[in-house]
Amino acid sequence: MDKTIAEKILSARAGYDLKSDDFAVCKVDFCFGQDGTSSIIIDRIKELGVDKVFDKKKFCMVIDHNSPAPNQGASTVQKKMRDFAREQGVHLYDINCGICHQVIPEQGHILPGYLVLGADSHTCTYGALGALATGVGSTDLAIALATGKNWFKVPRTAKIIVNGRLPRGVLAKDLILHIAGDLTANGATYMALEFYGQTIDSLSLEGRFTICNMVVELGAKCGFTPVDDKVKKWLSKRTNKKYKIYSADKNAHYCLVKEYDASKMVPGVARPHSVDNYARVEEVKGTAINEAFIGTCTNGRLEDLEIAAKILKGRKVGKGIKLVVAPASREIYIEALKRGYLEVFIDAGAVVLNPGCGPCVGTHQGVPADGEVVISTANRNFLGRMGNPKAFIYLGSPATVAASAIEGKIADPRKYLK
Repeated sequence: MDKTIAEKILSARAGYDLKSDDFAVCKVDFCFGQDGTSSIIIDRIKELGVDKVFDKKKFCMVIDHNSPAPNQGASTVQKKMRDFAREQGVHLYDINCGICHQVIPEQGHILPGYLVLGADSHTCTYGALGALATGVGSTDLAIALATGKNWFKVPRTAKIIVNGRLPRGVLAKDLILHIAGDLTANGATYMALEFYGQTIDSLSLEGRFTICNMVVELGAKCGFTPVDDKVKKWLSKRTNKKYKIYSADKNAHYCLVKEYDASKMVPGVARPHSVDNYARVEEVKGTAINEAFIGTCTNGRLEDLEIAAKILKGRKVGKGIKLVVAPASREIYIEALKRGYLEVFIDAGAVVLNPGCGPCVGTHQGVPADGEVVISTANRNFLGRMGNPKAFIYLGSPATVAASAIEGKIADPRKYLK
């Protein structure tokens, strides 16, 4: 029987043939926790009476959500993580490293064909490298860490085809926001999404990370973009490990097929308070904002900082507007520094943070006040997401956020891009 990518990877890790809706116990290739979830993972491991993790090379922890620690509680958790890492001999990426979903692939931990579990919902990002990667709760992660295995239900797969050239000023973020608005926030619940087409092929790896990062916002279990020469070149700089690429068979069964014409897309946003509350920028243009945020595991990469810097160069942030920028990793931070992007942001009036999640999760660094409106490059705008349930969050591309920061209101970035 012809198979989808998810069916092939899970079959390989189970050791026998699987199809969608089957249940199986599968071997895990890599797993991780971050500072919002690792404390529970450590507690559960100890409750299980496990002395050693299944493979210290196949697990790591990352301190990114509260980095550096903003309070005593966070500091206590981070010390607990450091102690556990030292005791078990596992790797810890500390407060100077950046966001898990950028740091872990950068460090060569993820390869095509891998089955990856992360105690973070945006683990699906790694589908851009051809891995079946999905987020789980801390207890499930602890089971995987103790045994090297976990149970899975094989997801049904939807096929998303995108053709046409993205117009000027329309980025990968605009594309996935458009798709989220069409499919809705629960339109792909427990599905795997396979993305194909000329548009997807033309995207940089950074753009593909953005697409896969947000499939969970449609309810999906995981997502995949093609493993092509761009992926192979990116991986060759980070690892010399061998890997197997899984591609869907020609006659694989899809529970849903959707096609989109990228040439007709425009800059868009997700309005408060849901990711599928989609609107074209021109529909909400002029909405006053108080804060703009460029960063996160969705759009804190070098390409994102580059286009924001291009728009902000020689310009100033609007009077009274808070612009916060957080590179996704130390590697990106250093390269952005070398290229002058950080200087552009500072000259424009922005605050540049250390690599990390920054304001996204709402525990520190940029929590909005009551009634304030934020436009952010993040992946979520749920009520209270940035730490204040009385604030309003719009989501947009780095270009849209940069243009809006200049004008002090939601703005169309195309007029700043020639």
